[in-house]
Amino acid sequence: MPPELRERSGSAADDSAAAVAGLDALDTPTVNRVAWYRRMSSSVLPPIVALVLIVVVWQIVWASAVLPEYRLPSPLTVWDAFGKIVADGSIWGILWTSISRAFLGFLVGLIIATPLGLLVAKVKVVRSAIGPLLSGLQSLPSVAWVPAAVLWFGLTDSTIYFVVLLGSVPSIANGLVSGIDQIPPILPRAGRVLGARGLSAARHILLPAALPGYLAGCKQGWAFSWRSLMAAEIIASGPALGMGLGQYLKNGSDFNDIAGVFSAIVLILIVGIGIELLVFRPLERRVLRARGLAVT
Repeated sequence: MPPELRERSGSAADDSAAAVAGLDALDTPTVNRVAWYRRMSSSVLPPIVALVLIVVVWQIVWASAVLPEYRLPSPLTVWDAFGKIVADGSIWGILWTSISRAFLGFLVGLIIATPLGLLVAKVKVVRSAIGPLLSGLQSLPSVAWVPAAVLWFGLTDSTIYFVVLLGSVPSIANGLVSGIDQIPPILPRAGRVLGARGLSAARHILLPAALPGYLAGCKQGWAFSWRSLMAAEIIASGPALGMGLGQYLKNGSDFNDIAGVFSAIVLILIVGIGIELLVFRPLERRVLRARGLAVT
């Protein structure tokens, strides 16, 4: 081969290798190592600053006496009310009652909603029959079920769990259906060629491929179940049900204790934000990073 042709073929091969390497680099998720203090400053510092600003504005509004004390307590008064339930230890029983109900109801909802979502996504008759019903149940406020649940089950834990299930199941099932609808058709076809059918296809192909949408549905299902739990505990309250966050909030309202009401609201927010930051956000980042969808 003449030297000119050899040189041209060599340069063409180098260009092809560089192009392939460039495409591989685009498909490969990049992970940039960031110092821990920078991560803390970017993730922890902004919420703290926002919280401080809210408290400062709250204090200014209270000091201006625009609203009377019984309608807007000072931050220090709310802190004292919060400190009382911490000092007497009742806060742990309150938190445990609500969080245990929420987790148990959410887990049962997950067990029910997962096969239901698979059926709705893959069976046309089931989708035509149940699909609109799931969407309607998701848009229906779960608090509307509380009076009926009280009449059916009485003032028992069954009433609470029933309302929590109706809040979580439609969101989880619809999230899974949405995730399966977005799966590229080539994946189920490749699975059938390899012998994956029925439950095997659902386990090894549909659920892993639909995981981002499924996780988004689970996240929304948790939010709906938490809100449903608070509504159920506020309305269906009684000695047999114990003291949860909803009951604690209702007691503050019944006794005209605005500081107790604000303290309960703060606790509800803390639990909701804590579950989001400690459970769902790390799972979401891990799933997206594994699919090359998140660059950190």
